[in-house]
Amino acid sequence: MTAQANAFNAYKQNSVTTASPGELTLMLYNGCLKFLGKAKMAIEEKNIEEKNINLQKAQAIIAELMSTLNMDIEISKQMLPLYEYMNRRLVEANIQSDITIIEEVEGLVTEFRDTWKEVIKITRQQQYANVEQV
Repeated sequence: MTAQANAFNAYKQNSVTTASPGELTLMLYNGCLKFLGKAKMAIEEKNIEEKNINLQKAQAIIAELMSTLNMDIEISKQMLPLYEYMNRRLVEANIQSDITIIEEVEGLVTEFRDTWKEVIKITRQQQYANVEQV
């Protein structure tokens, strides 16, 4: 491994260990989208093994997102069935090698990710406003 690769891996590790819970969730959404894109390419290339690996990685991320839901909060109760639906659809996409199903899930994950970005942005603005008032 080159020094540059070592430095990049150290940077990646540091960005994960220093990220806020909100930023970690954003990383999960982005990772899920990355694996869904790779799975679509694998289907186009008729690479069954690569498709399977990437869809399973996307499912693992969705499972992680499900496990982090705080079920005392109403929105979590609404998100859980959506995550379960996405997970089920990815199983179907894997069995059928169906890109359109992956694109459906990509659309949902993108919506969640974009909404989450807005939540982080608004939260930061509120935090900075509170700091300035002190």
